[in-house]
Amino acid sequence: MHKFNLIATCGQGIESILTKELKKMGYQTETENGFVRFSGDQSDILKTNLWLRSADRVKILVGEFHTLRFDDLFESVKKLPWSEFIGWQDSFPVSEAHSRDSQLFSVPDIQRITKKAIVESLRLSTGHQILPEDGKLFDIDIRIVKNNVRIMIDTSGESLFKRGYRTEHGGAPLKENFAASLVLLTNWFSDNPFVDPVCGSGTIPIEAAMIGKNLAPGMNRRFAIEDWDWFDKKLSDDLRDQADSLADYDRPLDIRGYDIDGNMIRISKENARKAGLYNDIQFKQLAVKDWSTDQKNGIIVANPPYGQRLGEIEQARELYQQMGAIYNKMPTWSKYILTSDEKFESYYGQKATKKRKLYNGPIRTDLYQFWGRKERS
Repeated sequence: MHKFNLIATCGQGIESILTKELKKMGYQTETENGFVRFSGDQSDILKTNLWLRSADRVKILVGEFHTLRFDDLFESVKKLPWSEFIGWQDSFPVSEAHSRDSQLFSVPDIQRITKKAIVESLRLSTGHQILPEDGKLFDIDIRIVKNNVRIMIDTSGESLFKRGYRTEHGGAPLKENFAASLVLLTNWFSDNPFVDPVCGSGTIPIEAAMIGKNLAPGMNRRFAIEDWDWFDKKLSDDLRDQADSLADYDRPLDIRGYDIDGNMIRISKENARKAGLYNDIQFKQLAVKDWSTDQKNGIIVANPPYGQRLGEIEQARELYQQMGAIYNKMPTWSKYILTSDEKFESYYGQKATKKRKLYNGPIRTDLYQFWGRKERS
């Protein structure tokens, strides 16, 4: 089967997690800023869309080249084998275009020239002068960085963070793939307790449960490639059946989500129900300061309020103090706390074992990691 050059995209700071996921799946990888390269056939494209927890999208790399002029951009795009992917009736908008540190910087012009070149290429290769664009959708992404062009076709459709289970959410929820990345950055094993003390709409506990039970995150949605005429439709059923057989549905989990807001707990339970995990996660209305435990060797993953707006920072820092007062008395637990507040450690009352820079959307944050001392129970 034909091999494709592929790119899995991700948020800043997530590259090493995505690389680890792909390597665990057996792929050779090259990691760059914001994406990881690998190669594979149709089956691999669908498999990675189904299974990658930290990725944003999986894209086919159609071509790469260097350019300084729009004439060269046009000719280079035109030479690429577009008819191998796109039929003469299909739709192919240049949906994404980015330019940084390059001679060609006008994004609308980059999109217009790229579109024109693909049209001309398809006319020449298919013999059809009129391209109705009422067929299947192929979203084109072109990126120019330091005059180097990378042009891709998106195979995912909607971003991979859209798992399909989140029906409701509160303000500023974590994206599902970012929440999964936070879990993957911990040293959690699924036979140990897992707690999110500020769970919001439940995304972190739900992603932890999906990891604990080895559930494919893309199991309940479709991907753009599955609609394309040249895609082998049998792979959709085969790979989903395979994912179903790999799931450990009966594995018991000790996962808890707490929040001071009762409405968020209601939303969390509904989202867990939609994910098929209602009986696997215990959600309860509870303030951070009111929680304690006798359990050992657990994991805490928390995304508390950052206090971004004026007047909220004092409340956030009071919460950090409460966390420190409780968690510092739990030496066997590992704690992973995400915040953009650079003074977090002073309010928490302890220096982190390790700090990791991550971007929660546009917000630069640090994941403060406090590693526990394991004890036999």
